[in-house]
Amino acid sequence: MNDKQLVSQALAAVLGDALSNEAISNLLETPKKSEMGDLAFPAFSLTKSLRKAPNMIAADIAEKISSEGFEKIVATGPYVNFFLDKSATATAVLSEILSEGTAYATLDQTGDNVAIDMSSPNIAKPFSIGHLRSTVIGDALAKIYQKIGYNPVKINHLGDWGKQFGMLIVAYKKYGNEAAIRQNPISELLKLYVQINAEAADDPTVDVEARDWFLKLENGDAEALALWQWFRDESLVEFDRIYTELGVEFDSMNGEAFYNDKMDEIIDILSEKGLLTESEGATVVELEGFENPALIKKSDGATLYITRDLAAALYRKRTYKFAKSLYVVGQEQSGHFKQLKAVLKKMDYDWADDIYHVPFGLVTKEGKKLSTRKGNVILLEPTLHEAVKRAQAQIDAKNPDLPNKAAVAHAVGVGAIKFYDLKNERLNGYDFNLEEMVSFEGETGPYVQYAHARIQSILRKANFQPDAVAGKTLALTDDESWEIIKLLQAFPDVIARAARTFEPSAIAKYAINLAQAFNKYYAHTRILDENAEKDARLALVYATGIVLRESLRLLGVDAPEEM
Repeated sequence: MNDKQLVSQALAAVLGDALSNEAISNLLETPKKSEMGDLAFPAFSLTKSLRKAPNMIAADIAEKISSEGFEKIVATGPYVNFFLDKSATATAVLSEILSEGTAYATLDQTGDNVAIDMSSPNIAKPFSIGHLRSTVIGDALAKIYQKIGYNPVKINHLGDWGKQFGMLIVAYKKYGNEAAIRQNPISELLKLYVQINAEAADDPTVDVEARDWFLKLENGDAEALALWQWFRDESLVEFDRIYTELGVEFDSMNGEAFYNDKMDEIIDILSEKGLLTESEGATVVELEGFENPALIKKSDGATLYITRDLAAALYRKRTYKFAKSLYVVGQEQSGHFKQLKAVLKKMDYDWADDIYHVPFGLVTKEGKKLSTRKGNVILLEPTLHEAVKRAQAQIDAKNPDLPNKAAVAHAVGVGAIKFYDLKNERLNGYDFNLEEMVSFEGETGPYVQYAHARIQSILRKANFQPDAVAGKTLALTDDESWEIIKLLQAFPDVIARAARTFEPSAIAKYAINLAQAFNKYYAHTRILDENAEKDARLALVYATGIVLRESLRLLGVDAPEEM
């Protein structure tokens, strides 16, 4: 039983039918200062039903409630403040983590699938820092949902179709060099893409020509398809290399082109249900409450993103029978996903309610928006290499004799970039700052990794074996220990909140708080001294290491044993 359940149960025994256990639990607060207790119940919610002032209600509850399992229960103004039994709580929490190890806070498998549309870079364009957010947020959510019992299905919905390929084909035919592209495919294709977009800004006929080439592509023109396949194959080689660097894998690489032969069924269903109308030559679905209709086909017959996404949604429901379907896509696409769900609902697919857009803010550089079209990008692969190089330099300075330095530097450098992204709340963008990311100080990935490595060093020195303390009372009552115990106990709730809100930052911030609490404990406590608390202290250190490592794993970040 966790602390909220313990408090809720004690309160329910006194309050009777006034509030349900769930309602009580939702009202509980964590006092800002630890001297005010571990949890507090505000009596304001009972003033109407009990017709008393909240101060009086709090005093009555504190007098009547059983203190079993608590150090003390006191009324402070309108609040009932609960102080948990530190010794009993510490023993229970530490024993559970020592017993379960990294399985701590894991829920049984439900067997339900969660489809996660993530990463989805555009073919023939370099993988930039802008693509990182969808990749690492989606990967973290997959790990989080797996932790709470679901089966994640990670889908890389590659941007391998659309008018941009018309632009690229026009650019290649105008001023492309086959030999140069074969030698440096992505960088050369990027140059072509930037050049043709600059030309199109001054010459509207370029845009018309690009549309014509894309229509040829849709109609199966041999030359257009051959060029498209070449651009796609070259891009995937680079993407695979970067995904390997990031440690990210996928269950499906079906991109937009995969749904070319699946859109006719969508149009047939929309037609059979009488949902299609014509507007200025285009085929649309009118939607109540939306400023614009959903554009299904352009006047020239070309399909659009929503047509393809409708086909993808239906395919995924049939294939994966998902309980939830997440789209980890930038917040600028919010309108698109609202339309997607609205059209699916009009098609009588109630499972549209199980589709969730998981938006996120932009990465900027010195406050400026990044744009592939304008050539203003931060390429991810060289950025990862630079992060690893900087991590290596810090390791050389701090611990030159460290074994396996290259592997540790890679874990720290790549982990630093991933952690920095994930510690930011999704909807908040951030300004890219590599020096800050790779720092061993502050609220960073390397800071958390270093706390974990320090823990492993302590445990090695002590030759600690968790079995040696099994069944013992692990009583710790000092303030620094208690802060860690409360954080360890909260880990399952943090994971549940991260899943419920699609917010990996909850786990990243938790990991920072736990690392900070441990470092404070380490600074104030002689952990290895021979005394009555040594076993309990080492158990606390071991449990903290387990939870820090698992927190980092859920974020897709490695936890080196030494740094």
